[in-house]
Amino acid sequence: MKQRIFRNARIVTPDNEFTGCLVVEDGIIRSMDSGNTSVPGAQDWAGDWLLPGLVEVHTDNLEKHLSPRPGVLWNAHSAMTVHDAQCAAAGITTVLDSVVIGDLDDDGTRSQTQHTSIAALHQCHEEGLMRVEHLLHLRCELSAPDMLEVFHEYADDSLLALVSMMDHTPGQRQWRDLKSYRRYTERNGSYNDAEFAAMIAQRKADQQAFSLPHRVEIVRECQARGLPLASHDDTLLSDIAQAVAEGVAMSEFPTTVAAAQAARAAGMAIIMGGPNMVKGGSHSGNVSAAELAQLDLLDIFSSDYVPSSLLLGTFMLGQLEGWTLPKAVRTVTVNPARAIRLQDRGDVAPGQRADLLRVRMNRVGMPVVLEAWLAGKRAF
Repeated sequence: MKQRIFRNARIVTPDNEFTGCLVVEDGIIRSMDSGNTSVPGAQDWAGDWLLPGLVEVHTDNLEKHLSPRPGVLWNAHSAMTVHDAQCAAAGITTVLDSVVIGDLDDDGTRSQTQHTSIAALHQCHEEGLMRVEHLLHLRCELSAPDMLEVFHEYADDSLLALVSMMDHTPGQRQWRDLKSYRRYTERNGSYNDAEFAAMIAQRKADQQAFSLPHRVEIVRECQARGLPLASHDDTLLSDIAQAVAEGVAMSEFPTTVAAAQAARAAGMAIIMGGPNMVKGGSHSGNVSAAELAQLDLLDIFSSDYVPSSLLLGTFMLGQLEGWTLPKAVRTVTVNPARAIRLQDRGDVAPGQRADLLRVRMNRVGMPVVLEAWLAGKRAF
């Protein structure tokens, strides 16, 4: 029996915050209380916060390492291990690596990396090279002609934990504003007006041909396998109504207050991005995470494209009126864990896996991860 005792820690549970000690045995939390201990060998946390390890359901961070510059493809195994290290340093102990299947761009980066990234995920997992636990999140670009073929290849993947349905056709959902869409698409090179118009027309034609039949098949296949489903960039009440009819349990990044309110009324979990919270708004001009939080329309934070935003956004959230630090911490721990049907983590409680963080606030008011533990073993 391997035992660790952490004392003088500021423990955050889903409903409370107190200074106390915690006992871990064989990777499981065995006990905790609000007192101190003089047991020899207990590690003094000097009043630092003790939080559950963060649970990340949607991160695009791996993509940044797979393609560090336009036109550059990096070794997938190297990308995976560095991404893993960044997650550990950010306090993320369970991460769903988001892999987009179906590429709207001919010979785009995503079509060139979707298979290599999943292969690297499995190989690094099998070799025990990961600091934290990685699972797979398939992001299905519904209007991409090749999406369904790729989905069928990975629908029974042993690491698959979440499937989300998205449609980035310009003129709706995230990209209602074509000016914002053009700025985004031209980040790696410009279009003339005729080229841009032709691209828009092709995107809309593909949507008409593929989006709905692909969506119907994805829903059917996920229901048959019992896979959790998320809907991406819900904007209209009809978007939520469609998702509810399909049995979708999560609304990822709703773009309007109306969509978030409808999702809440339907009992869907509402996911927003940490960068949106930290930056004070959406990069594409949609509703801000802070606005939804102030309306109590936020259940889960995702780090999206910046792993460190998860912890920073959580502490910012805890300062808002109507929020507390325990309530904010739930959005990055127990809420996402339960949403993807993981019952063994996300809470500092006896019987839970000892995924733990030691966090200290630095002099400029930023929470810093000093230590991260996965199942009682030091990961960072």
